[in-house]
Amino acid sequence: MFRPLRENGPAFLVPAAWVVVAATVSGVVSTHALFVAHVVMSTLLVAFVVASWRDMATGVLRAWKLVILAGTPVTLAGVVGFAFPGGIVGIGAESLLAAALYGWILLPAPAFVYTGLRDEVAPLAYHAAAACSVAGAIVVALADTPTGIVVGVSIVGIGQTAGILAATALY
Repeated sequence: MFRPLRENGPAFLVPAAWVVVAATVSGVVSTHALFVAHVVMSTLLVAFVVASWRDMATGVLRAWKLVILAGTPVTLAGVVGFAFPGGIVGIGAESLLAAALYGWILLPAPAFVYTGLRDEVAPLAYHAAAACSVAGAIVVALADTPTGIVVGVSIVGIGQTAGILAATALY
């Protein structure tokens, strides 16, 4: 039972995460809910990488293991940013939250490119996911309204969802 969850869980969790981010920026979901989501994601990331360590030893899966390993402290930065609104150890909460946001926007991009270069079935889906990650980061960085941020996050979410769906549907 655990193997199907490991294989298909990301196809649900990736879009769910971006929907929660967009909903929080829109004011539909509370920042506390996003804090809880960060705690849950941190736990799931560690459990996933531990359970999949051997399966993710080489090739494309190794690239994704590196994304998860780098993404875990990025997600924890978000946890700390929410838990300590005044910041901690000289790092402001806003910087920690920005690290979490931009980390998860951009960390998957190189792995999507790498996957696209090695996949003969759906390389375009992976390259589009990488392009959406970069484009979304630019939109978020330039946005001066919550709506602009939601547009950027939506670009990222759509692209990364397409990439992860290609991976789970094809393999």
